[in-house]
Amino acid sequence: MENKSALLFIGVGASLWGLISVFVTYLYKMGFTPTQVVTMRVLSATLFLIIYVFFKNRQLLKIKISDSKYFVGTGIFSIVLFNWCLFSAIEETSISIASILLYTAPAFVTLFSRLIFKESLTTRKITALVITFVGCSFVIGILPKTNGSISLYGLILGLGSGFFYALYSIFGKFALRKYNSLTVIVYTFLFATIAITPFSGLWSVIPLFSDNTVWIYIIGLGFLSTMLPFIFYTKGLNTVESSQASIIATIEPVVASLVGFLIFKEKLDLWQYLGIVMVIAAVIIVQESKRSSNRKSLISNAS
Repeated sequence: MENKSALLFIGVGASLWGLISVFVTYLYKMGFTPTQVVTMRVLSATLFLIIYVFFKNRQLLKIKISDSKYFVGTGIFSIVLFNWCLFSAIEETSISIASILLYTAPAFVTLFSRLIFKESLTTRKITALVITFVGCSFVIGILPKTNGSISLYGLILGLGSGFFYALYSIFGKFALRKYNSLTVIVYTFLFATIAITPFSGLWSVIPLFSDNTVWIYIIGLGFLSTMLPFIFYTKGLNTVESSQASIIATIEPVVASLVGFLIFKEKLDLWQYLGIVMVIAAVIIVQESKRSSNRKSLISNAS
């Protein structure tokens, strides 16, 4: 695959992730709770992914029972909790604010990597953390006016989504040492489905499923904004460096903000837009730091 095609795949995948708020918001309006929406996302995505992998390479569906611990981490402690926090934050705050608070994840990953994997905390990384903090302060409204524009609960939910999303990188790092990325994705969503479905209460809203529109939103949520983005992103990663892919993926909160503005008529002030730019810039700085580190390592090995 040519590099340009790979970049296009990654950009399309990130853009599809950015559309998720459309399906989530409309499912809320139809009477579903955040927990139920999370359940419908992971359940539908699991079905689509299993069918896809079964026909692509069914050998990828084989794992050792003893390795289930990895997918408890990626599926339950990351995907379930991250989705619940994100979808609840969308309901509590706005699409734009929830999406940008999710992008505090790279900052959490940086801190976790320092504590768990003893990765160096460089000047670049510290700068990125400071920029993320200030940017988020602008987005949520505590700077420069010091009169927060969102509730404390909304802030906790938004930061929680970033925190639990960051855990996917940590748990996933262990799982990817043994399994193909598609295997990790399938079992992540499968374990998430098994964990959350008993607590979803979907059976109490069965009448809602008689509306064909609900099924359109579910397919959009599970197929268009979950399965396809993962496949496009993974396909692009076969050619493009992960650091470069992560930078391109910052188009996701931009798309989410545009969705909030164009479809749901959400409005932000100039300070909040500045905050969004700062958080995205911090993500780019962190990824550039990783790329520089990799280059140094290659030079060192070569010499």
